[in-house]
Amino acid sequence: MAQLFQVSEAASLALHAGLLLARAGDAPVPVSELARRLKVSRAHLAKVLQALERAGLVQGTRGPAGGYRLARPANKTTLRQVYEAVAGPLANGRCVFGVPACDGNGCPLGGFTRGLAGRVITKLDRTRLSDVKVRL
Repeated sequence: MAQLFQVSEAASLALHAGLLLARAGDAPVPVSELARRLKVSRAHLAKVLQALERAGLVQGTRGPAGGYRLARPANKTTLRQVYEAVAGPLANGRCVFGVPACDGNGCPLGGFTRGLAGRVITKLDRTRLSDVKVRL
């Protein structure tokens, strides 16, 4: 099945890990536990979590009882903040279909894709980690 939107594996991991950490509350969750739940490489997930930590979205604790937790309440962190921490700033105007030569200007679908991208950005910006019901 084709995907309409391409989201990098790192961005997907960041969003999913953020949701799991939101669900865990203040208890630190070990990287190994997050990796097991998400069925991904511990090493790759650790790099994603480090990017989230550099952005001030999560806090890591070392040691046997260590792990990661959100740096602030889940209702203060948007999906856009999590996404951009690993994927970079979202820009409205680029082709949402991933066509590298298309910047949305002069394209028959330009107005449509800019509007669609704008709605996606707005939705990510308005949705907090606490708003998403986790079923992982």
